[in-house]
Amino acid sequence: MGLTLPNQLTLFRMILVPFFVVATLYGHMGWALGIFILAGVTDGLDGLVARMTGQRSALGAFLDPAADKLLMTAAFVVLSLPAMQSLPQFYLQNRLPVWLTVMVISRDFLIVLVAVLFNMALGLKRFPPTLPGKITTGVQITTISVFLLINALQVQWVWVANVCVAACLLATVGSGLHYATYAVRKLAGDGEPDS
Repeated sequence: MGLTLPNQLTLFRMILVPFFVVATLYGHMGWALGIFILAGVTDGLDGLVARMTGQRSALGAFLDPAADKLLMTAAFVVLSLPAMQSLPQFYLQNRLPVWLTVMVISRDFLIVLVAVLFNMALGLKRFPPTLPGKITTGVQITTISVFLLINALQVQWVWVANVCVAACLLATVGSGLHYATYAVRKLAGDGEPDS
């Protein structure tokens, strides 16, 4: 069986990632924002099409979160890079703190590690996202979008940037603690993650 339309949309989103990175590094922040929005649209479409057509698949269940994490990780990393002499076009008036990027990637690593351990130790094949996890994803997407926008407009909205960074930190740490608590409870044999 060939790739379903939802899987094709997910692969297209993955293909957009290097274009997003290159656009950002070469100072085309408007293009980078446009690509990020397009990737978000395909993310919504692949899930909608999969539900409407009954084309959910094991490949899609693997590819969709992988594509999301690839895009988000690339966005956090590239928006926290310092200026580089080798790329004079790359200038960010509003840069994400490196420590925030480290926190975001560390949380994602923790979730993947827990999912792998559960699969190996308990035979669990599904590790559905929790409500705090979904909220965190929304806050992270908003943070990236705002930083892309204010860099594209070349304005220094310090208070907006600070609010986004603070919200992203709280959501990331909060959901990371939530997943860690769930992992401990699950290993002790107590229930499903809170929705």
